Amino acid sequence: MRRRGAAAEHGLAAVLALLVFAPVLWPGYVLSYDMVATPRVPFTASTLGWGDGLPRAVPQDAVLAVLTTVVPGWIVQLVALFAVVWLAVVGAARAVPSDRLVVRLVAGAAYGWNAFVAERLLIGHWGLLLAYAALPWIVVAAHRARFGVPAGRSGIVATLGRGAPLLAWCALAALTPTGGVIAAVTASAVLLWPAPRSADARRGPSGPDRRRRVVLAVLVTALNAPWVAAGAVARVSAVSDPDGVAAFAARAENWSGPLGAVLGLGGIWNAEVVPTSRTLAAAPFFTVLVLLVAAFGLRPLLRGPAAMRTPSGFVALAVVALGGVVVALLGTVPGGDRLLEALVAHVPGAGLLRDGQKFLAPFALLTALAFALGVERITSALRTRKAGVAAGAVGVAALLFPIAALPDLAWGGAGRLATTWYPDDWAWVNDKIAADPRGELAVLPFSTFRAFTWNGGRTTLDPAPRYFPVDVITEDSLIVDGVTISGESPRAAAVREALADGRSLTTVGIRWVVVERRTPGAVPDSALAGYQTFWEGRHLRLYRGGPAAESPGDSETVRVVTVVVGYAVPVGILLGALASWALTRSRRHVERSE
Repeated sequence: MRRRGAAAEHGLAAVLALLVFAPVLWPGYVLSYDMVATPRVPFTASTLGWGDGLPRAVPQDAVLAVLTTVVPGWIVQLVALFAVVWLAVVGAARAVPSDRLVVRLVAGAAYGWNAFVAERLLIGHWGLLLAYAALPWIVVAAHRARFGVPAGRSGIVATLGRGAPLLAWCALAALTPTGGVIAAVTASAVLLWPAPRSADARRGPSGPDRRRRVVLAVLVTALNAPWVAAGAVARVSAVSDPDGVAAFAARAENWSGPLGAVLGLGGIWNAEVVPTSRTLAAAPFFTVLVLLVAAFGLRPLLRGPAAMRTPSGFVALAVVALGGVVVALLGTVPGGDRLLEALVAHVPGAGLLRDGQKFLAPFALLTALAFALGVERITSALRTRKAGVAAGAVGVAALLFPIAALPDLAWGGAGRLATTWYPDDWAWVNDKIAADPRGELAVLPFSTFRAFTWNGGRTTLDPAPRYFPVDVITEDSLIVDGVTISGESPRAAAVREALADGRSLTTVGIRWVVVERRTPGAVPDSALAGYQTFWEGRHLRLYRGGPAAESPGDSETVRVVTVVVGYAVPVGILLGALASWALTRSRRHVERSE
């Protein structure tokens, strides 16, 4: 029965993943807003975390640089995208405390197919979505780590061995700063949330001590060391532009306003990535229906089944989920926006809170699990009244409900996602620069996003920083509804000022200039004064200036060492956990054989 259930869970995951990603099954790269894949991510100061900006993609880009040395980038991207839906569906199905297969499938469908997944996928936040997909696995692993060490085995080996799955899932989530924060807070809450006294009594002497749980919580948090270390020694201030609070605040998608959008797991700041079905007048009614059924299943979820030693894991999840909703709505309520602006402007790292809708991931998991248990209660009541046919119809309807409520997530978000290939010009320019990888490169037109003709005119971040083997200077400010959100890079600011003043980019020490042709934006002739055309193709034109100036980070050994140590922390934790897990399993095998 368990094997059949597992096959059904994976089958549902496969069906939903194929429904979403059918257009991107063909070889090629998916370029959509922040989702940028390249054949091979180079090892540069920016990708590794000691460039001149904030470490927003640390350690994600470094991991991609390692993976793409052996596997083409389009394959890595395809596997990551499929993993988002697959892990989310199976993880939620495994996390819901029910033995009924249909209930587990309903939980998986509700968690793997919703507005949060759709909007974050279309804006290209695949790293955050991997953290989202890992979240149910984190909750389950944290619960098992909390109650899994037999009496007399409270040493570091036993602690790491039992906590290895938790650490592995949290490491996956920590590919991005926001994902790492969500994972650390959720895992720590499950590990440290006080259990009811009755549960403590049931645990008896074999229960874990608080010190071991604290150690695991500290290790889970330490997995965020790469981006924390990079941010601590960044050349720029770790505070952000407070104007971004209003720009990134949750937005209304229909007549229900920001509150209705957030409770429906939507409300992303960029209206261009909102599915059309979310803007319909009927959308809030779907949200209300989900919340009503979830409210019906919330009590059994928080109470937990008799097989669980304590329901504190789901209680902790509920508290974290409530906090995520508060963060998501903070920028939309009077006084909350002022508080958030003050935090963003004065507290390093608080810029993560500007796009608060990201933190709805725990609420999405709580809603999916409670919705599935609500369906279970309804069908059980119908069976009690000998209405088996009606109960079966309710189960099937609940399973199909996410797709019916959000049909335009299918087929790559109704055709918004598709694969493409980089023109040969990109490989040629890459080879020319790789032969003399000194100095910095600036990309013109100087704008944050591109709309390449060879990518169907889709909006995407400039791929140049993840393609060319030198530090690439691109525009890092962002215009949202006519409001300019300033970036942090001093080099980008220098290029911006030179262009505004009509000066050549040689005056700010830029050695290479790449002009991306057939994409919107102006390229002033003054910016290229003093440069020689080094290579020219249909899509790209490469210019080279004088001798390479010394990179601002070449002599900053302390910064580099600090960032490297930051990477070493999670690597050491994971290797220690793997060794402890293997040793623990070998001990169990020996004990059983005796």
